[in-house]
Amino acid sequence: MIDEQDKKHLARCVALAKQALASGDEPFGSILVSANGQVLFEDHNHVAGGDHTQHPEFEIARWAANHVPASERASCTVYTSGEHCPMCSAAHGWVGLGRIVYASSSAQYSQWMREWGVPPSRVRPLAIGDVVDGIEVDGPVPEFAEQVRALHQENVKNRTQA
Repeated sequence: MIDEQDKKHLARCVALAKQALASGDEPFGSILVSANGQVLFEDHNHVAGGDHTQHPEFEIARWAANHVPASERASCTVYTSGEHCPMCSAAHGWVGLGRIVYASSSAQYSQWMREWGVPPSRVRPLAIGDVVDGIEVDGPVPEFAEQVRALHQENVKNRTQA
């Protein structure tokens, strides 16, 4: 169930994705929120430099492993503009973080890329639940998925014009 607090955090993720796009990167943004609603960490994609592991969800997992006690991680929520890729899902699972809420799904992203003629990624777009057992996942959220779609469409347009 997506509530107003979830929507507030997803809006921040979309803003971070816009920030990534404005800086010449792929539009993904994510935040880590504690059980009491405090934003602990936020980031956006940094893959434009060539290191394609610089996903915000992966950075959240690393940050949490070093800054959030293991006993508190499962009560944290990760909000993100796009569903985790398999690498980020695995990192999330290994660190023991809790609920994930995403604006747009991997299936939606893959479909958009096909529509725009972008070749498929070498990494298969697995759902989070196909990588990590027993994790609570909510998404996609249509009102935000459309915003994320527009950002990715702009990114594809920018790359094809370059």
